[in-house]
Amino acid sequence: MYIQLKTYIMNQIQQGIWQPGDKLPSENELAEQFDVSRITVKNAMADIVEQGLIYRIQGKGSYIADNASPPFLAYEPKETMGSCVAFLMPRLDNLFTANLMTGIEQELAAHGYHLIFRLTHDRQDLEIKQLKELTQLGMKGIIIYPVEGETFNNEILKLTLGNYPLVIVDRYLRGLDANCVSSDNFAGAYDATKHLTSLGHTKISFISTSITGTTSIEDRLRGYEQALSDAGLFIDYRLRLIPNSGLPVYDQIKQYILDNPDVSAIVTTTSTIGLFAMKAARDLGLNVPRDLSVVCFDDYEKSELSEVPLTYVNQNEKLIGSEAAKLVLSLIQNPSQERRNMGLTSDLVVRDSTTSPNPARS
Repeated sequence: MYIQLKTYIMNQIQQGIWQPGDKLPSENELAEQFDVSRITVKNAMADIVEQGLIYRIQGKGSYIADNASPPFLAYEPKETMGSCVAFLMPRLDNLFTANLMTGIEQELAAHGYHLIFRLTHDRQDLEIKQLKELTQLGMKGIIIYPVEGETFNNEILKLTLGNYPLVIVDRYLRGLDANCVSSDNFAGAYDATKHLTSLGHTKISFISTSITGTTSIEDRLRGYEQALSDAGLFIDYRLRLIPNSGLPVYDQIKQYILDNPDVSAIVTTTSTIGLFAMKAARDLGLNVPRDLSVVCFDDYEKSELSEVPLTYVNQNEKLIGSEAAKLVLSLIQNPSQERRNMGLTSDLVVRDSTTSPNPARS
């Protein structure tokens, strides 16, 4: 972040955006803009002051020096940031996202590239802002995990149309011809649901985060419904739950299980929802898997220590990250190559949370 901030300031001077005599943003403003500490800003500014490109006036701020004509070859993005690839993601709070980033970093490092990481906190406005800043900083390429529910992003469209080396992971944006790497979400949900129907379950619920606009979740819903149809089961919308963001997810799942006693199995789109479902069942006096089978997408930390480890769809997220990094490196070498939408094979890992339905609950 120190290098990025220093490069940004030098860019503003070189491009004439900040003219001699102009006052720079305050340390607090720069810290907020780049989401860094004031000490990081202070260190970057101190280096530039030492070179005579800016000067400080006690109590007033920092200004561009009259003779600010930097030997900029040392700070031009292609020199300072030329071996960097950025990765934007909504959050880093689970095993899936950690493994995804690990796969990206390992592949980039193996080819002499550095990873610059930014969080978007599931905000499209912040995502757009950071895309603009990262391209200005001279990133050789960008890998992006889009914010939840995003259907369109004008900045991604502009970069894609301009053949900028950009790769989307986890999903694709419908209608946008862009390079994407994800697991085959349709097949993953299909396999999870088919596993339950093969055990004899006929009342299988689908519990997910918001579906609209997130193609990975949309495809999982389609896979679930196709597996039910292929098993000769009707698509019953009562069996679908999308928790309301304004209420505690656990409470909603618990109430749903209580209101639908005929449900004998659940497919969830995340491990967090799967764990909520298992806890809710236990708190209602139900046994997993005897009374309720649960399958989720993705593993969770220390899952092997769980009393009942969840059966899950393994998306092989490290491989997704590795393939995304390979693709962005390929695009750096040949930006105009044909676009690719890669759906990698997932694996169903059967553990202790699924079994045949309990006849006593039929």
